[in-house]
Amino acid sequence: MINVTKTFFPPIEEYHEQLQRIWYNEWLTNRGELVLELEGKLKDYLEVNHILVTNNGTVPIQIALKLLGNGGEIITTPFSYVATSAAIVWENCTPVFVDIHPEYLTIDETKIEAAITDKTTCILATHVFGNPCHVEVIEAIAQKHNLKVIYDAAHAFGVVYKTQSIFNYGDVSTCSFHATKLFHTGEGGALFAKDNELQHQLFYSHNFGHNGPLDFHGLGINGKISELQAAMGLAVFPYISEISTQRKKVVEFYDTHLDFSKLKKIRIRENTNWNYSYYPVIFETEEILLNVQKALNEKQIFPRRYFYPSLNTVNYVQKIKMPVSESIASRILCLPLYVGLKEKDLENCTTIINKNLC
Repeated sequence: MINVTKTFFPPIEEYHEQLQRIWYNEWLTNRGELVLELEGKLKDYLEVNHILVTNNGTVPIQIALKLLGNGGEIITTPFSYVATSAAIVWENCTPVFVDIHPEYLTIDETKIEAAITDKTTCILATHVFGNPCHVEVIEAIAQKHNLKVIYDAAHAFGVVYKTQSIFNYGDVSTCSFHATKLFHTGEGGALFAKDNELQHQLFYSHNFGHNGPLDFHGLGINGKISELQAAMGLAVFPYISEISTQRKKVVEFYDTHLDFSKLKKIRIRENTNWNYSYYPVIFETEEILLNVQKALNEKQIFPRRYFYPSLNTVNYVQKIKMPVSESIASRILCLPLYVGLKEKDLENCTTIINKNLC
């Protein structure tokens, strides 16, 4: 069976080494030695000023919205994982959808200003499949209208845009370290902010509001990661370059062997060092997609309709037409992409796709 992704497992003896440290320290949670070490390694690797590792990738979005959303309208994309819009509603804010660019698949920055009202507090945009939004234009709009910017960068680990980590853009960036991601801690995530005071707010917000053992600085929830999760992250960390290299080879195989006279792929924004996080292809029609998916499934190959459906159609938001997002969501399929994917399996996959494009 070939799934759309497969978790990277480091050598088990290296994971055991990290676990032994936990048993020696007798410390399982509350920001122990391994969590602090992981944050230090990631901070240096990503070249960011601050990083706060969390227990998953959704809590960071919720915390950012709690601090910056103020119960207002949040301009966002309909083309993202459901966690993006769900977090907005969960935090008693209102999602206001803006359609996407048909090639980059990120929020269409030219349509943002028309959606701004006196209730707008934030822009929450997604770096789709690790592809950066047009951050300069979004920043200018935010400054002009006194708005905050949150980036859902769940897919963007290691992405560099104009020589800067993608996490250095916006007021807050969030990331996922889920088991399916390029870098993972089994379950996990992270928060990034450039501003020292905001980073402090993010910190106490993920720790029940604690500002030390006895002092409560403000409202908070439990977003802390455990030492067990950090152990997995520390075991995976030395393999980041190898993971990226192997994923790049799969991407290059698809680029070479797929029939792009009848397929389209995402356009990576200029000046981006991409991370090979996903391989989405866009079919001419949904009917062709479904035929291809059926043919692949019959050979035990399971790509994923990702992102589907367009989030403006889910049942807990005000429905408004988003023609580009709805069209792309109905025609896009993410192909298998992970470390260890064999060339013969890639050949089989691309052959099946090419044969069923009519």
